[in-house]
Formats: sequence, structure tokens, C-alpha cells
Amino acid sequence: MSSSSIETIAVHTGEHSDPNHPASSPDLTMASTFLMDTAEGFSINAFEDERPLMYTRWGNPTTLLLEKKLAAMESAEACLALASGMAATSTLLLGLLKSGDHVIVTPIHYPGTSELIRDLLPRFGISSSVVDPTDTAAIANAITPATKMIWIETPVNPTLAITDIKACADIAKAHKIQLVVDSTLATPIATRPIELGADFVVHSLTKYVGGHGDALGGCILGSKATLETLLSEAHVHYGGVISPFNAWLIVRGIATLPIRMRQHEETAMQIALFLDQHPEVARVNYPGLPSHPQHDLAKQQMANFGGLLSFQAKNRKRLLKRLPRDFKLFHHAVSLGHVRSLICYVDTEEVISASYNLNSTQQSAYRDWAGEGLFRISTGMENADELCEDIANVLGN
Repeated sequence: MSSSSIETIAVHTGEHSDPNHPASSPDLTMASTFLMDTAEGFSINAFEDERPLMYTRWGNPTTLLLEKKLAAMESAEACLALASGMAATSTLLLGLLKSGDHVIVTPIHYPGTSELIRDLLPRFGISSSVVDPTDTAAIANAITPATKMIWIETPVNPTLAITDIKACADIAKAHKIQLVVDSTLATPIATRPIELGADFVVHSLTKYVGGHGDALGGCILGSKATLETLLSEAHVHYGGVISPFNAWLIVRGIATLPIRMRQHEETAMQIALFLDQHPEVARVNYPGLPSHPQHDLAKQQMANFGGLLSFQAKNRKRLLKRLPRDFKLFHHAVSLGHVRSLICYVDTEEVISASYNLNSTQQSAYRDWAGEGLFRISTGMENADELCEDIANVLGN
């Protein structure tokens, strides 16, 4: 279905009707093991060609359906689904890097990714450098003979800064290293990094792709040969396997992803414009706003500006006190991409000390976006006017 629209791909790719019970919706296969017609090897390493279905840690019909849909939507050769976004992140990093290798990362990432790279990778002899992604010369200068990977996230959580994927891909290719893009916030509806030159894409499927806040999942997309290696080594032996039930729930979410992302964007834009004019708001971070410092770049590489935004409140402490109890529609909760609107607070001192390994210049740049802390909003499917009214009641009284 390579010539189909992404809306049609999201619904139909990988699906077929079982002649024994021709249900219109995809089946859920919860089996952990499968009957074998012939005597097969006991180890995954015994198979040189395509492996039969034997054990769900190696493969499962429901999981394979999820992987086919995602690969088609991201224009990737293959997809490997895992138990969470962090399972995907750790599998890719530990599966491709070894002691003595070096990875270049951008200053701000999802905190779990930053903590893994900063605190865990050095235990395995893997070093990293933090480089401003807007300075392509600095990225190129940070590359050493030991550098094997550049890892970026765009848009960035929680500042909504944008990284130029194509520029980073050009640098990576020139130095024969791999570019990984965490595209969780963009989703394949907004950006398909492989089409821009990236080698791998990572998603937390828990967020927008699943879309309902009820299923953990993650995935890696890239070349078939590399993902086969990851399946045979990191995936099988690390064991970060997605439950078939979660895979089935996420497949259900994919069908409505294009429609949901349109609604997320429309609502986020309305809220961002509302906040941008509010006297109690110091700054709004949203790629769709003309005031966003990288709005032009966002327009170039994003077909949808997404449903996440963040803002600085002038009276931060007052809003913090009201946050848990006074919102009527917003849930005070972490995560994002749900059908319900969520709001949480990201304290600058806490996230810098606990998650980010930033020098003084990088800390100053982060504070330009975040101030003393950011209130992060994930827009849901509610009426945008009513969400703005809910915010106004909390900010204005």
C-alpha cells in the first residue's frame, strides 16, 4: 500500500480477514507459544532465514501487525515493537553501541533518555557529548573516531524546540555514523525522519500513537538488517517484549491517529494563541506559533505542529498551588498524547540537576525557554473553547 495515503495505511496495512472467523477488526493473539509443524531449533540463533512463529518473545501475529503498520507509516524497511519507549531507547543504544564508543546528544531530551545516556551508558564504557543541535558546525566538531551515533529528539520535550533533521542527517552521512531521531511528539503524521535521511526512528507508542492512555509500548524503525540483529540479540535477550494485548490496543489507536492529530493540533493552536495573549503568561512554547524561534523550520519539516505546548506563568507559585485541585477538565498528570487533556509542571532546577548534564551556557539557553519552570499541556479531544475557559478560571482568579 505504498502509494496509499497515510490515513488509508493507518487503517488497512497488514490487516486481513481470517477465513475461519472473518471478523472486520484485527484478531488478538494472546498465546505465548505456538504449535510447530516440523522439528525446529530451540535457539533463535538456529534460524538463518525468516523464523516461524514459535514463542511470543520472538514474534507474535498481533505484534507483527503493529510493526507492519508502523513501518509503512514511517517509510521504514522494518519495525521492532517493544514494551515501552524506554525499552526501545535502551535496546537501540545498548544493541548498537559497545565499550569505547561515543554518542553525540542534544542538550534536552525526554528525561528518561537523558538519564540513561548520562548515568547508565558510562558503566558500559560508552561516552557522550552534549552539543547544541542548532549549531551544525559544533556537531561536526564534536565527532571523534569513536563516535558512532547522533541522537536527537524533535520536537523536544518539554521546551518544544525543533532540531533540523536533514542537517543532522547530512553530517551523520558525511562521517559515516548513524542518526537516531526520537519522533514521539511529532508522530509519523507530522514528520517521517527516515525520508529526511535519518537511520533510525524511536517512538514511545504509549503517547500519541496509542492515544488512549491505556497501553505502554515503544518501537524502533530502520533497516531490516539492523532490526533483525536487534531482535536476535538485544530484544530476545533483554526481554523488553510488548504484550500482544498492548500491541492490539495500539493498533486500534493507529486507525484514528491521523484524525486525532488534526484535532490535537487545532486545539493546541487555539490554546497557544489564548495563552500568548494572557497577561499572566510570560512565554508560550509551541512550534505552530509565529513567535516560536524555529517556526520556519517547523513549517519545513512538520505537516502537523502537534498537541503539546508549554508555558511560563508570571505567578508560578500561585499556579502551582492551584494545579492539583482547581482545573475541571485538565487532569493533573504526566504523560501526553491522550484523548484527555493533561497538565503537569516541569521544575527547571529539578530537571537540570536530575536529568540533564548541561554546562553553564546550555543551562542558560534552557532557562530562556523554561524560566524557573514550565507548565506543560497535552491537549485532548475536548472542546477547545471549554479548555481555554478552564485555563482562564485558574489563571485569572
